[in-house]
Amino acid sequence: MFDTFCQNLQGTSPFITVEITPPHGASMDPILEAIEASGLVQKKISGFSVTDNPLARLKMSAILSAIRVQQRFGKPVIATMSMRDRNKLSLQSSLLGANDFDIRLILALTGDPAKFSDQPEVKGVLERDSTLLLSIIYRLNNGYDYSGQELDPKPRPIYPFAVSNAYAKDMKQLMKRMVKKLDYGARAIITQPVFDLDNARELLEIFEEAKGKSIRETAKEARLILGQFPIVRARTATFIDDKVPGIHVPKRIIDEMNLAAMDGVEKEQEVGFTLSKRIFDEIMALHPKVHLMTHNRFELCAKLIER
Repeated sequence: MFDTFCQNLQGTSPFITVEITPPHGASMDPILEAIEASGLVQKKISGFSVTDNPLARLKMSAILSAIRVQQRFGKPVIATMSMRDRNKLSLQSSLLGANDFDIRLILALTGDPAKFSDQPEVKGVLERDSTLLLSIIYRLNNGYDYSGQELDPKPRPIYPFAVSNAYAKDMKQLMKRMVKKLDYGARAIITQPVFDLDNARELLEIFEEAKGKSIRETAKEARLILGQFPIVRARTATFIDDKVPGIHVPKRIIDEMNLAAMDGVEKEQEVGFTLSKRIFDEIMALHPKVHLMTHNRFELCAKLIER
């Protein structure tokens, strides 16, 4: 399963992962049933990812949710781990436990600040940024814990992923952050959503430059995965461009969505999907390595993938 996943990632064939946000509740069943009903698994996606308390808001455990998804659909699942909520001991413990359940694709995140949480007076546990988790994974893959003690039995190979903004005023600074994550062993970097080809081309260029500057041998085989977020509401396009760091929505898309919204919700959603589908197809033609983020709108995701 993981061999095929990695071959698809590194090869020229299409590679699509779909993001899942666990519930604010105690059962994954409704989400699993929604995925089943959407037909996504039959769309030849490469796998799923599971978020870890995004915006520091309470959700079911990412690792436990990933186990449910992977066992249900037989597709590899990338489990997100946020540095915000764990110290070194907890990170290692979670990774070892996940390994026993064959959850071996890990997305390392620093995590949204605890101040955004919906839980009163919650405090972040932040020993370092996401490079600490990448460093821990590197040591576990060599059979040792973070303190240098040998593990018995040793874990099966863990495949670390990292993230990147899709846009910055100074793209060279973005490239330097990519180099740092590649140096710590990231096998792939997933970007924030990309909304035009020029942005996608620039990200691919700086990623190749970052690979050339990395000191890590694994960087040679690392891949960039371009984030995609279908926009079907005008206010969403405006909010993302104004309020979400590291993402740029072109003015032409915002204008087109605002004009469509003047003709009603149905027209707005029709135009939004058409725009999103065009962007998705263009990105897949340029670089068929895509990560879809749809806030659990799996039917929309399935429609987007249709040829």
